[in-house]
Amino acid sequence: MTATATVTTRPSTSAAGSLRDAITLTGRVLQHWKRRPGSILIGLLFPVLMVLMFGYLFGGAMAVPDGKYMDFLVPGMLTMTMLFGLESMVLAVTADTAKGVTERIRAMPVTTPAILAGRSIADLLNAAVGLAVMVLAGLLVGWTSHRDLLLTLAGFGLLIWLRFAFTWVGIYLGLVLKTPESATGVQLLVWPVGFLSSAFVSPETMPGWLGAASTWNPLSATATAIRELFGNPNWHAQNWATEHSITLALIWPAVLTVIFLPLAARQYRVLGR
Repeated sequence: MTATATVTTRPSTSAAGSLRDAITLTGRVLQHWKRRPGSILIGLLFPVLMVLMFGYLFGGAMAVPDGKYMDFLVPGMLTMTMLFGLESMVLAVTADTAKGVTERIRAMPVTTPAILAGRSIADLLNAAVGLAVMVLAGLLVGWTSHRDLLLTLAGFGLLIWLRFAFTWVGIYLGLVLKTPESATGVQLLVWPVGFLSSAFVSPETMPGWLGAASTWNPLSATATAIRELFGNPNWHAQNWATEHSITLALIWPAVLTVIFLPLAARQYRVLGR
């Protein structure tokens, strides 16, 4: 892959200049996606396939209080879709590093915040498209939000907030791992983290220690919160994490961002030293 976008040749010292650079670099990522529509399409449709598999193959064996399993599953899969962004981000960053694209961009007079922001903005646009596809699929299989528009949009806002945090985790891990081959370890970890949550089943059905870990998983916080905001069936454990799921869904991504955004910026600055 070659970097074909034209990046400004002056130092971006002002906020406006950094913003222009970030938009330009966002365009570079989007142009790259246009050249490989097949992989983008697979990434968008894979969560839909999981909804169909879990909803129709296993849904009959799932007992959900106060509703259908599909209404419980779709918010969980919306949350899992945000997690899948971490995997794709790691692969994208390591691919750029391995092919020398990252070093070529580093040689240009562009600030580190602009470079990382460009990658983050592109990922959030991808997340928004993925959410739209998943919502359409959910509506087609019978899922719906039973709350008003404002609460429904608040639920989507929590999902994008979680994806924003995972974006910085992915950028940092991609810069640390550097090669697509080493990034396979992240792919192996994504699935256990995803399944160790309330995305598919209630933590109440798990062994005590495993259920506790699942309860405090950031994915569980967001999945539980958006089920509440959408008026979908939820699990009813009496604990702080469940009763304050919306608060926890705001806190977890903030903590991840505060930790991994500076780490990503620092790792980018020392890359290649």
